[in-house]
Amino acid sequence: MSQYPISHFNYRVYYEHTDGGGVVYHSRYLNFFERARTDWLRERKIYQSELQEIYNIVYAVTTANIKFIRPARMDDRLKVSCQMIKMKRASIEFHQEMYNQDEVLLAEVYIKAACIKADTFSIIALPKQIKEDLVK
Repeated sequence: MSQYPISHFNYRVYYEHTDGGGVVYHSRYLNFFERARTDWLRERKIYQSELQEIYNIVYAVTTANIKFIRPARMDDRLKVSCQMIKMKRASIEFHQEMYNQDEVLLAEVYIKAACIKADTFSIIALPKQIKEDLVK
């Protein structure tokens, strides 16, 4: 799909993530995917707090196309992947998958995140240094 490497992160499903039946509530899948993208950035020594403080940049998800395949359940051990598939002037696109401890695919998502100025919410180009760090 992409020339960029895939990273994997491990998480656990807790009661707070589930509905009354012990199944992960649908919006919580996005939380796990978000956490993996944040950890993916951290692998590259990119910290969102520093992006805002130093560059006045934040990211805003503009597209989230999620496909639910199987339910995640309380106490599952999740493996969530993150792969950048495209970098444009002012946005990044990701493909992510979520598996349980039995390697069953539970969900996948396509995410597009725009780079915007924190103070005005206007679109801004990714700084050169950040672009270089993203492909590490």
